[in-house]
Amino acid sequence: MLHSAFDAETTRKSFELPGAKPHYNPDRPGQVQDIFLDLVLDLPNQSFQGICTITLMPIRSGIKQLTLDAVDLQIESVAIAGVSQPFDYDGEQLKIELIEATTTANLEIAIAYKVDHPQRGLYFISPTENYPNKPTQVWTQGEDEDSRFWFPCFDYPGQLATSEIRVRVPKKFMAISNGELVNTEEVGEDKIYHWQQKQVHPTYLMTLAVGDFAELKDEWNGIPITYYVEKEREADGQRSMGKTPRMMEFLTQKYGYLYPFPKYAQVCVDDFIFGGMENTSTTLLTDRCLLDQRASLDNMRTESLVLHELAHQWFGDLVVIKHWSHAWIKEGMASYAEVLWTEYEYGKDDAAYYLLGEARSYLDEDSSRYRRPIVTNIYREAIELYDRHLYEKGACVYHMIRAILGDELFDRAIATFVQNNAHQTVETIDLLRAIDQATGYNLAFLFDQYVFRGGHPDYKVAYSWDGDSNLATLTVTQTQGKDNSKDLFDLKIPVAFGYIVETLLRTLREHETSLQDQSSLQTFTLRIHQQEQSFYFPLEKKPDFVSFDVGNNFLKTVTLEYPLPELKNQLQYDPDPISRISAAIALGKKGGIEAIKALEQSLTNDSFWGVRLEVAKQLGKITLHQAAEALIPGLQDSDARVRGAAIEALSNFQTIQAYDTIKQALEQGDPSYYTEATSARCLGSMVTGNLKDKTTETITLLQQILEQRAGWNEVVRGGAIAGLSQMKTSPVAADTIIEYTKSGVPQPLRLAAIRALGTISTGQTPDKVEEILAQLKSLSGESFFLTQVAVASALGQMQTPSAIALLHTLASQSPDGRVKRIAEEAVEKVQKNLGGDKAIQELRQEIEQLKAENLDLKSRLTKLETTAN
Repeated sequence: MLHSAFDAETTRKSFELPGAKPHYNPDRPGQVQDIFLDLVLDLPNQSFQGICTITLMPIRSGIKQLTLDAVDLQIESVAIAGVSQPFDYDGEQLKIELIEATTTANLEIAIAYKVDHPQRGLYFISPTENYPNKPTQVWTQGEDEDSRFWFPCFDYPGQLATSEIRVRVPKKFMAISNGELVNTEEVGEDKIYHWQQKQVHPTYLMTLAVGDFAELKDEWNGIPITYYVEKEREADGQRSMGKTPRMMEFLTQKYGYLYPFPKYAQVCVDDFIFGGMENTSTTLLTDRCLLDQRASLDNMRTESLVLHELAHQWFGDLVVIKHWSHAWIKEGMASYAEVLWTEYEYGKDDAAYYLLGEARSYLDEDSSRYRRPIVTNIYREAIELYDRHLYEKGACVYHMIRAILGDELFDRAIATFVQNNAHQTVETIDLLRAIDQATGYNLAFLFDQYVFRGGHPDYKVAYSWDGDSNLATLTVTQTQGKDNSKDLFDLKIPVAFGYIVETLLRTLREHETSLQDQSSLQTFTLRIHQQEQSFYFPLEKKPDFVSFDVGNNFLKTVTLEYPLPELKNQLQYDPDPISRISAAIALGKKGGIEAIKALEQSLTNDSFWGVRLEVAKQLGKITLHQAAEALIPGLQDSDARVRGAAIEALSNFQTIQAYDTIKQALEQGDPSYYTEATSARCLGSMVTGNLKDKTTETITLLQQILEQRAGWNEVVRGGAIAGLSQMKTSPVAADTIIEYTKSGVPQPLRLAAIRALGTISTGQTPDKVEEILAQLKSLSGESFFLTQVAVASALGQMQTPSAIALLHTLASQSPDGRVKRIAEEAVEKVQKNLGGDKAIQELRQEIEQLKAENLDLKSRLTKLETTAN
């Protein structure tokens, strides 16, 4: 994949925060054979009690103490074979003093305990005064190490065991868990569900979900597939998860291993703190993934989520990581499975663009947050590893493996890895060994560069042609290695020279076939391992365009320094969509009328929506009125994603024409929720400088959107909130946002408003900033994970020392390691923001005004020059 180099100053911090240390799996006293939970839930009082029975096969004789993970549980008794055992419990670990030291015989350890209002691990959801329509539900979330909050266990992924959950709930509710339902029993007003998971799995994948669900039944190859959703949302459930059987067939073929569990359930629950969780045979999903009819136009988020969690049934559940430091094996593959499915379902161009998005997501984190090896055991809490390096960079590594091996050998290597390690734990070395076993390839060089150390190559590629000697010169510089040669990468990169085939062009004109089908490539493979290398190619004739990294398979950034004609040809004729995008980016940097014309033609004619979208982005960066005019056709594009990009790009031109165009688009609406939301957000961002007199009417329009356009996941109203947040000097906009942070506002809209408080605070008066701080302080006391993250995000955008104090309090009081890290990183952002005083803010506004005036002058001058020529 390819991504343009970052021009902004690097603000990368260390991944390892104070307190980080090496983590290892603990010593094993034995192998857990089975975990049996016998629970009784008290839903009205949000509590439960039960007995956890752990069958342990001692690994050696003479052990006199067992230490289990158990946080905030009320331990009532511990017994082995019916004999009470002394124990010590400090609220985090349960230490059992064995009356008799271990022999080789199995131990059956029964622990009776209670939990009242658990804060993690198991969550009770119920209606409240402000949210009376919220369902009554119970669900669990174990990853990374939260199972210890709802039952005592050896809570790390290296221990695999079978499991059973027997749970008593009120009769009106269903209880869903891992494995097979072996029995149900009615007892008075209650019902007992008994589930058994016969295949071994780790504690973090044990789950329980309870609710008054509608049950939708499906199947694949005789395996039951079930979707559980709130009643009256059955159509949304089928619309959102209905491709599961086809996905199961696809992944079974791709991984060379039949789906390994007796059933597959997907349970959509309220207030879920993640998108989804791949519990063994029973995935939990956020109910926010459920699509209504209109939302299905933008279905990729849900489809990718459903596919991702299903892929984990092989990578993560069947093949289990031995330690959290190797979590990229499962998360990277589940993320790459999204790419593979996209290719299967929508075609290679869509897959290539999807992978580009994965690369960009990682590159953004690497540039603006921190750089780290994918595999590292140095952290404070394991959940810190669950970042863009783990998911998106991991996906890119799998793609590079595929590119090197080829499709046939890649599939063989993956199937070998799965077959060799089914129902076992793995480390990264096991993947390397499987590749070697299946293909004979030793990819240690790739893993050393991309997995076991941080970073990626940043290439600058210059091209020139010597017509006298028919010699092409390509100079490649690794800019990331200028300060340290150890940062250099050693890779074999394919480069191609492209030729437009004139006879095929005539066919194109006659039959209107794709432009990109009318070119041929002459390909060479270059070993790039030095800071700067020049390569010389004697060719029969001058190439029409140049492609660096044919197929765009390697994770990197690239800056192209090609002449304008070659870039124009690359944009028009290169068969690879990502190469066309790279040409569009380079043309956007060059600017000028010729670049605009080439981009405008691509926006209108390119066959792939992803290229048209990226072209719209580049037109939005060229500060000429002609670029704004070139964007207008994009507003009518058949693809909603392109329309959204065109609107966003057009908003960069602070002209009355651009404003009126976007306002009209917002008033008329769009079939896509997201495109409509983009119009609302962008309109708010435009009313500065010479459009400041539009503030009142824009606020009025956005307020109307907030009052009238409630809908799926509050996407459109969230866009209106984002638009208001850009009006940073307006107290009316700030007051409107504050209103939507109050309890009772639908959760997605409320979270958007909380985040927006930080954005709008930077231009408000001191009194209004204090009001915003007071509201955020109040919100920080709420225990809901997503609320705490939104508060930390808002505070991190502010420019007042008071925000730092609130962030320190949030970090110290939150029990969640993710919130702690987000809050601590937000402190650094605020410290940096404090450099932006009022004078600098006013200077920025003056600069925006000058930019608008300069845009008009430059556009007029360019028009005159074009006319004169």
